[in-house]
Amino acid sequence: QVQLVESGGGLVQAGGSLRLSCAASGRTFSSYGMGWFRQAPGKEREFVAAISWIGGSTYYADTVKGRFTISRDNAKNTVYLQMNRLKPEDTAVYYCAARFSSTAQAMGAPSVVMNSWGKGTLVTVSS
Repeated sequence: QVQLVESGGGLVQAGGSLRLSCAASGRTFSSYGMGWFRQAPGKEREFVAAISWIGGSTYYADTVKGRFTISRDNAKNTVYLQMNRLKPEDTAVYYCAARFSSTAQAMGAPSVVMNSWGKGTLVTVSS
């Protein structure tokens, strides 16, 4: 399995941008589909975006489509989440997840089991 460490969270005003990073350990990063999830205070964790282990296909939650972009750099064992036009409702702890040989769409399916999770990074969007 891979170990995941998120970074890049912080406080930003509504309409602003942030880029989250998730660094993975191990030599098999390219074999994993990668995803971002978030959990707002008092709410359940929800899917945000994912990228397939091969081919680079992506999948987004409707709430972030057109504003967020997921990408990966296999040479750096890192997956990114570029977040633009942020809204107060985007405030949450953002978690990175990995699932072996997964497509992006599969990672967004309900109750899907991930192989690894990071510990999260807090994003706060002020109005």
